[in-house]
Amino acid sequence: MTVLKAHFDGKVLIPDEPVNLPINCALEVQVKLLESAGVADKPLVRLAKLLSELPDNPNTPTDGAAQHDHYLYGLPKRL
Repeated sequence: MTVLKAHFDGKVLIPDEPVNLPINCALEVQVKLLESAGVADKPLVRLAKLLSELPDNPNTPTDGAAQHDHYLYGLPKRL
């Protein structure tokens, strides 16, 4: 028996890794939902989770969005 992980794109099952299966042979597929399946497996979701685990930096400016030109390019702060 071969076990493979896949995801469903709404039309077909897509293997998450390359598979070595015989071509043009009938297969029996059993579907079992995994706890980690879905949104949590997406790369940006994993990245956001990792970033949220980083400690807070007390030196991070609180006006970074409004004053991004100052912090990125050294321009004077806007009033």
